[in-house]
Formats: sequence, structure tokens, C-alpha cells
Amino acid sequence: MAFSAASLGLDPATLLLGALIFLARVADVTMGTLRTISTVQGRAKTAFFLGLAEISIWLAVVSAVVNEVLQKPILGAFYVLGFSVGNAVGIAVEKRIALGHAVVRVISADKGRELADALRLNGFAVTTFMGQGQGGPVMELYIACRRRDVGPVLKVVNQVQPGAFFVTELAGGVSRVYRPTMQQSTGWRAVFKKK
Repeated sequence: MAFSAASLGLDPATLLLGALIFLARVADVTMGTLRTISTVQGRAKTAFFLGLAEISIWLAVVSAVVNEVLQKPILGAFYVLGFSVGNAVGIAVEKRIALGHAVVRVISADKGRELADALRLNGFAVTTFMGQGQGGPVMELYIACRRRDVGPVLKVVNQVQPGAFFVTELAGGVSRVYRPTMQQSTGWRAVFKKK
């Protein structure tokens, strides 16, 4: 039994449909990933609208694929690849927008005060605790911040004490977070900031 390009669904119209299925699948799975994370974080409105868009796209894609996949199996491959890529894209997008809050704990045997001062100077609120480590007394720095501020916090930590021991974790609920101080607005932005 010989296979031809047309029998496999490799004609231009099928490939275009496959590309559209792939892109739509990437979009809906990305939304599904973001929806799941929003649900876990308790963001009901965000999860609702993401779910609405996700299932609308999914329904359109499935209706296009189900009737055609037996005659054009390549569409199934586009569908599967879109799903896999959508998961990776969804995770990357979520990391980029970094919704929610985090806790950063830094433990230092000898530079705890310097670390706390440097972090405060950069606008981060820091609470310190004295503790006992294997090698003697240590200071733990506790920083509650937005997830997108974890990188800047760790940058300050590594400037003061390269290779410092730290732990990051997601915060389920935070009553208040002090954000790094912002530069004064200039130009047209300053006009809108005035009351």
C-alpha cells in the first residue's frame, strides 16, 4: 500500500488548517494552564474568563479535527503538538507575569545585618530572626514580596553575600506587601499622578 502526500493530508489547505489547529491549541492550553494557576491562587474572576475563552477555542478546534482526522491523520499530529507546546508556553507566560506573592528566607552567619540594610535601602521590608545553625548563630531574613520581585531581592542578596543560602516559597495569603520604592514620575506620567 503506497502513501501519497494527499492521502496523508499534506496538501496546502490541510497544512494551513493544521497550522491554525496548532496555534489555537497552543492558545487554549496556555489559557488552561493560566486558569489552573489562577484557580489555585483563588482568583475566581480571572479563572472564569480564562475558562470561558479556553473552552470556546477548544470546542472550535475539536469540531474541526474530529470529522477530518480519519481522512487526514496529520491534523491529529498538529492537535497533539499544540497541546504539548501550549503547556510549555502557559508555564513560561505564568512565570513571566508572576502573579501572587512569595516569601524569601535568607540565612546568613555573618552578613545578616548588611543584607537587611541593603534590602531595606532597595525598598524591601525585611524582618530578622536570630537562630542557631550547625556552625553557630545565624540570622534569618524574612521577606514577603510580590513573586515578580523575587529576582530583584535575590540580586541584592547576591551582591552583598554571593552564594548566600536562601529559600523561596509561594505565599498563600499576604495582608500587606511593601514594594520597592518607585522612581519619581516625570513628563506626562507626572501629570496623571497629581491629585
